[in-house]
Amino acid sequence: MAESAEPSAPVRTKRDWRSWLLRLVLAAASGFVFYLSFAPRDLWWLAPAAFAGLGFVLRGRRLWGGLGYGFVFGLGLYLPLLYWIQDFLGRGFGSAPWLALSGALAAYLGVAGALCTLVARLPGAPVWMAMVIIASETPRTWWPLGGFPWGRVAFSQPDGAFVPLASVGGAPLVGFAVVVTGFGLSALLVHARRRDWRAVRLPVIATVLPVVAGLALWPTIGTGAQNGTRTVAVVQGNAPDVGLDLMTEEPTLRANHLAQSELLAGKIRAGAVPAPDLVVWPETATDLAGFDPVIDQAVRDLGSPTLIGARYRAPGLKMQNTEFVWDPATGRGQSYSKQELVPFAEFVPARSIARWFTPFVDDTGDMLPGTKPSVLDVAGTRVAVPICYEIAYDHVSRDAVQDGAQLIVLPTNNAWFGRSEMTYQQLAMARLRAVEHGRAVVVSSTSGVSALVEPDGTVTRSTSQFTAESLVGSVPLRTETTLSDRLGAWTEYGLVGVAVAAVLAGLVLRARTRGTSTTATRAE
Repeated sequence: MAESAEPSAPVRTKRDWRSWLLRLVLAAASGFVFYLSFAPRDLWWLAPAAFAGLGFVLRGRRLWGGLGYGFVFGLGLYLPLLYWIQDFLGRGFGSAPWLALSGALAAYLGVAGALCTLVARLPGAPVWMAMVIIASETPRTWWPLGGFPWGRVAFSQPDGAFVPLASVGGAPLVGFAVVVTGFGLSALLVHARRRDWRAVRLPVIATVLPVVAGLALWPTIGTGAQNGTRTVAVVQGNAPDVGLDLMTEEPTLRANHLAQSELLAGKIRAGAVPAPDLVVWPETATDLAGFDPVIDQAVRDLGSPTLIGARYRAPGLKMQNTEFVWDPATGRGQSYSKQELVPFAEFVPARSIARWFTPFVDDTGDMLPGTKPSVLDVAGTRVAVPICYEIAYDHVSRDAVQDGAQLIVLPTNNAWFGRSEMTYQQLAMARLRAVEHGRAVVVSSTSGVSALVEPDGTVTRSTSQFTAESLVGSVPLRTETTLSDRLGAWTEYGLVGVAVAAVLAGLVLRARTRGTSTTATRAE
C-alpha cells in the first residue's frame, strides 16, 4: 500500500497578502480615526466610526489574527493620543517612555481583539464584542504598575449623543454604547451588502438604540442649583514651559500664584469682580512643611476660604500631594491627599526596570498615597477634590459624591506637558464627570486650561495655556444623586461579568464546532 502524502502547508497567494495588508492598514487607520475623536477636537462621532472599521477588520478572523489587528488598532490610537509624554519625558530620555506606554496599552486592545474573534461566533455578536472591548479597560486601569486609564472610550465623548448615558451608567456605559454602535454599524453594512435582510434586525438595533437612548436622556440632565450657588475664583499663576526642568521651578510656581492672588485680591477690593465664596489654587502650586505666614497673608487678602494645592511633607513622613482648606481667619485646616499616584512620577514601581525608561528615577522619592475620600468641607460646602490624574478613575469622584459632595473641584498641574493636547484631554474627562455625577466642575490648572463646567458638561468660562489669569464665576450646588452614582461600580462589574461569560460561551462553541468537524472527517 502506498504511503499517504503529508498534507502540505497552505501557501499564501497574492490575493491573501493583499487582503492581509488591507486589513492591517484599515486597523491602523481606524485606531487613528479613534484618536481624532478625542479633545481638543469636537469629533465625537468618529469614535463609533473607528469601531466600525475595527469590526470589518476582525470579521472572520481567528484568535491570533484578532490579537495582531487589535494591537495595531491600539497603536493607531495611543501613539498620537499620548504624544504629550514627549513634552514631559522626551526632552530627557527620547521616545522610549512614550513608545513603551503606547505599546503596553495597545496590548490590551490586542487581547480584546483576540477575544472578540471568539464571541463573534455567538448570536448578537456586536453586543458581546463591545462588552469585551469595554471589559479590557478595567484591568488596564489597575495593572501593571498601578495601571493607566487614559484613553478610555468614554473620554472621547464629552459632547454628542452618548454623553447623557453617563448619568445612568457612568463611563463604562458610555463606552459600551459607542463601541456597540460601531460594531453594529459594521455588521449592518455587511448584511446589507449581501442583502441578508433577515439578519439585519439586531445590527440595526445595536446601531440605532444607543444613539436614541442617549438623545432621549438629554432632557433629564439637571443643571439647576438645588442648594444655592457659590461664586468661585480660580487662580492660574502660570508656569515656565520647561518640561522635566519644572522639578526645579517650585519657587517660580509659588511666586507666580502668590502674584496672581495679589492681583485677584486687588480686583475684589476694587469691586471689579464679585467677592468669591471660594478660591482655588491648582495642584502642587507650592511646597509646604509647616507654618506658612506668606500664604496666611495671601488668603487673608483674598478674604475667602481657599483651597491650596501643595507638595506637603508631614514630620517623619514621605511627601504627599495634598489639597488644604485655608481659612482667612483660622489658617490651615482640613486636607485631602491624592490616593491614585502617577506611576514613574509620584512613585516608582520596579525601580530597576524603571531606570530603562525614566531619567530621574534615582532622584524621585515615592510619595505617600492618601487613604481618605476626596471630599472637604469648605465655604459651607461639601466639595469633591480629585487631584489631576485622579479624574480618570471612576471611584475617586464617585466616593466623594456619595459622601455628600455638591461640587467637584479639579486642581491640576499640566505645565509638565507643554502646549500639548493633554490638558484638553483632561478637561474632556472633567466634562464627562460633570454629567456622570450631576455636579458642576471647577478646573484649576497651574498653566491652563482652567475652566468652569456646568453639570451638563458645558464649559462656561476657560483660560488659555501658559498665561497668568483668574476666573471668577457662579456655579450651582446640586444634591441629587444620579443613577450612575447609586449603581456605583456595579455597572462596570456587570459589563465585565457578561463579557467573561460571553468569552466562555465562545470557547465552548468553538470546541463543539471543532469536535463536530473532527467527527465528520473521521466518518468520511
